[in-house]
This record gives sequence, C-alpha cells and structure tokens, in this order.
Amino acid sequence: MIGLSSDDVIYLLFMVISVAAGPVFRSVLIDKTSRRWASALIGFLLLAVVCGPHTVHLVITVVGNCVLLKLCPPTKNERDLPGKSFIWNFGYLAVFRTVHWVGIPAPSPVTNAAQLFLTLRMIGIAFEIQDSFMFRARAQESGDANKSQEALLVRYCTVDVGPAELVSYAFCYIGILTGPYYKYRTFQDWLELPVNANLNVKQTLTERVIQLPVIAFCFWFFSRSFNIEYVETIAFLERPFLFRLFYMVPMFIIFRTRLYMAWIMSEIMSVTAGLGAYPAISKPQCGQGPTDYSMLDTFYTSPKKVDQRYNFETVHNIDIYGCELAPLTKQGLRSWNMTVQYWLATYIHRRVPPALKANRVAITMTVSAFWHGIHPGYYLSFLTVPPILMAEETMIKAFRKEASPLGQQLFDWACWFFKMRGFDYMCMGFLLLRLGSTLRYWYSIYFLGHLVMLSFLAIGHLALALKPKKPKAQ
Repeated sequence: MIGLSSDDVIYLLFMVISVAAGPVFRSVLIDKTSRRWASALIGFLLLAVVCGPHTVHLVITVVGNCVLLKLCPPTKNERDLPGKSFIWNFGYLAVFRTVHWVGIPAPSPVTNAAQLFLTLRMIGIAFEIQDSFMFRARAQESGDANKSQEALLVRYCTVDVGPAELVSYAFCYIGILTGPYYKYRTFQDWLELPVNANLNVKQTLTERVIQLPVIAFCFWFFSRSFNIEYVETIAFLERPFLFRLFYMVPMFIIFRTRLYMAWIMSEIMSVTAGLGAYPAISKPQCGQGPTDYSMLDTFYTSPKKVDQRYNFETVHNIDIYGCELAPLTKQGLRSWNMTVQYWLATYIHRRVPPALKANRVAITMTVSAFWHGIHPGYYLSFLTVPPILMAEETMIKAFRKEASPLGQQLFDWACWFFKMRGFDYMCMGFLLLRLGSTLRYWYSIYFLGHLVMLSFLAIGHLALALKPKKPKAQ
C-alpha cells in the first residue's frame, strides 16, 4: 500500500506554512525591502529545518553563483555568462548526487528537490542578466525611442542583479521545493506589486482548490491496491501478461495525481502571496510573464483607459485537461509541470547552437533527464520521447491531414489512447529508476511500447511512400 511517506508529510507541512504566509506579503509587508528579505528568511529557515546539514549544498551553490556574477559580467558573446552558469550549476548538481560515493552522507530527497529548483533559478537568472545586456545594447543602437519595442523590453524585461538580489531570489520560500519556476523579473515585479492591485485572488484560488478533492480521492483509491515495490517481485513476473501490462496504468495514475496535488498547492502558494500576478491585458504566459508590453505600458501609464484585472497565468504550472485529454504527446508534455517546460524550451531548446538544431529535442530531453537525476530510468524514459514524437508526426502526415472530419476525430481518439499508454510505459522508468528494474519490467511486457512506436514509424513511412503524389501546378 502506498501512503504518505515522511517526505510527503514534510512537503505537506512546508506547503501549508507557505500558503498561510502568503496573505502577510500582500497586506502587511508592503514595501520592497521587507518583502525581499522576509521571503528569503522564511525560505532559508524552512530549508534549514527540513534539509538539516544538507542545506550546506544549497549555500555552496548560491555562493558559487555570487562569485560567478562578480567575475563574469555579461558580454556581447550571448553564451558566455549563461554557459559558465550552466557548467557550474549542473556540475555541482552532479557532485551533489554522487557525494555518497566518497563517504559523504547522501542528501535527503527533500534537499534534492530544493537543489533542483535552485539550479533552475540560478541558470535562469544568468540568462536574464545576459538578455538584459543585449536588450540595452539594442535599445542604444535604435536610438531608444520612448515607445519603441526595444525601449519596452528594457523597461519591462531587464534586471539589475547583484549578490544581495541573487541571494534573496535563491532562497525565496515560494516554490523552493515544488515549483513553480519563475524568473527573477517576476520576483522583482512581485516585490513592487501595489497593495491595492485587483488580483482577484478568491476566484483564482477557487479554480485551483476545486480540483483537489477528486485528485486526492484518485490518489488514495489507487494507492490502496497498487505499489511499485510489487513490480520487482518474482510473484509479479509470474502473473499473466495482461496483468503485467495493465499494472503500469494505475501506477501512472498514482504518479501523476500525487504530482498534480503538489503543483496545485504550489500555485496556491504563489496566488496567496500575489507572486506572478500581472495585468490580464498584458497577456501573461506561463513562466514568461507579460507578452504584450505595449498594453502593459498603457496599464501603468494610463490606468483609467484599460481593464484593471490581474491574472496568475505566469505561475500556472499544470493544465490537467491537457495532460489527461490532449490527443498529442507534445501537447501532453507542454501541459505537464509547465513552468519547468518553459525553462527547458527557453533556455535549452531555443538556445541550441545552429549546428545541433537537428538534435535539439534529444538534447533537451537529455538535459531534463540529468536535471531529474542520474538514475538510468530517467534516461530510458526521456530518450524514448523523441522517437515517439517522430512516430506521432509521421502518422499525422500519413493519415490525419487529408482525412474527413470524422476520420480526424477517430484518429485523435486513437492518438490520445496511445499517448496515454506511452506515458504509462515511460512512467515505469521514473518509478523503478534502476536500469535492471526498468528493463526487466519492459521485458516482461515484451518491450511493447517500443514495438508499437517502431510499428507506427514504419506504417507511417510506408503509407507516405505509397501515397500518389499530387501533380505540380503549372
């Protein structure tokens, strides 16, 4: 039976305290300095309590980034500062996960979670500093007209970060264990958020909270009868094939409902504090923040002319409808842990050097796997994603594009079914972690996930090859 582990209890208490602290930052701590240092102090104290002596890893990471910030200012080489930040933070992440090889106590799972999100923040802030340098350089070259796009980018996207700012952002309690990831600029805007802003907190909280009972019930119901430990027993391998094949379905239900609850609570934590709130007319997007800087400028300079409502799309971390019902694997991935997906897309996928762009999906998946951990199960799962996406795209070209509306609808339902089974299949790598355990389970179901994927690739390519070519227009 899967119940609440001691780590789950720690997460729960951490989030309850964080949610309860939120209103204080909206109504009591209304000046920038108080918000900055109170949020960092709460975060550091909570980490010290739940991580104990392992907190030293987090401190080392932050100190290293402060030194890097002092020694390596941004330059015209766009990859200079971010590249060094990437090497330091992912390098230390590798050390962090292997210290037990040299006799140092292995960090706790809670510390691992904190280290993961700290790594994202520290690399992300390096990119923000570099981008700020480039925005200012472009604004100077264009003459910096007051309403030009370059001027708006300088006004609403740039950051000025010293060691004090970096430390306060690194230890801010919001999202420090569970996400969401948010940029330093989002943190900076939160520090300056007016106390009288029309945040519409009650409606946003209601939309998030109303989802929790059903998700919690599903987690409780399935975790009573299924557990991952049973998969590694001889008794499991002696069960019928269909039982072994079916078993991955409830395991993925347990896996994702547990994370759904954590991510919804992390959004609630952000909403109660007001972090990630931006004017709705600026069209905020997950992770990014405002995207319509012209309307954002109008909001701040001529507030009576525009809608005063805010929303929290910037910290919207989970789209359950997209995860559960979107027909395509790509859509499912984008709906899952959305702020981390934003980080991967913005700082890895889109920044891959031109010479490697053909392999950027595989590179992004490898980085994601390493960020999650060093267990082989992560790599087996993540590196199954690129061929699944290729198979899906090939089948769409072969069978969906020219199908009738009914045919497209039937294709989408079939695609949804196989998408979910693909996630079930890959989830087992996440849960079993070890190379032998993951391969043993996949072997017990005859590597069916890989066989189906390869079959779809072959069928799709064959159908495209046999399709009569349309005559070229004269």
